[in-house]
Amino acid sequence: MRILITAGPTREMIDPVRFLSNRSSGKMGYALARVAARRGHVVTLISGPVALRPPPKVSLVAVMTADEMLSAVKRYLSRCDALIMAAAVADWRPRRVRAQKIKKTTGPKVLRLEPTADILKTLRTKKGRRVFIGFAAETERMLVRARRKLAEKGLDLIVANDVSRPDAGFEVDTNQVTLMEASGGVRVLPLMTKMKVAARILDWLEASERR
Repeated sequence: MRILITAGPTREMIDPVRFLSNRSSGKMGYALARVAARRGHVVTLISGPVALRPPPKVSLVAVMTADEMLSAVKRYLSRCDALIMAAAVADWRPRRVRAQKIKKTTGPKVLRLEPTADILKTLRTKKGRRVFIGFAAETERMLVRARRKLAEKGLDLIVANDVSRPDAGFEVDTNQVTLMEASGGVRVLPLMTKMKVAARILDWLEASERR
């Protein structure tokens, strides 16, 4: 299969030295890319800024902002059979990016924000027969919110996890996820390494292609 994977955070600049972002390390997306490439799939990895080496036999596309990630996904989507959106895209960006560093003594008391593009929702009409997999990183009402995202974004599968746990989610090597299918199936996985979680997700994807 030709698999397009996104990973890591995005950064939305405030000025030349400051930005809005999140705690995503990219480990889950990179694990997915590594496992997929080991299984012989053709993998394109669109990555935000992370401190990780690209997996072998993976084509890396480096991006910074949510808009750059959206543009890259649009560019490569037509070449893929499946999209796994594991990136933690920043939800907000400053309305105005300052050309010079904002000084502490003269900086604004209020930072005005605007929403970034919802990549999966934007691309829903271009899905066709491709398999779309998304992630729901939540801190409360995880299953309810994941089920809503699954429907709103037209996904085939959503991977939900509670990122408030110290042993799952951001910046760690383990994860505990629930796989929720558009068909209604729900599979709760135990705590395991992100490489093993990636293998389970790829198992599901490969099985879906055989149906």
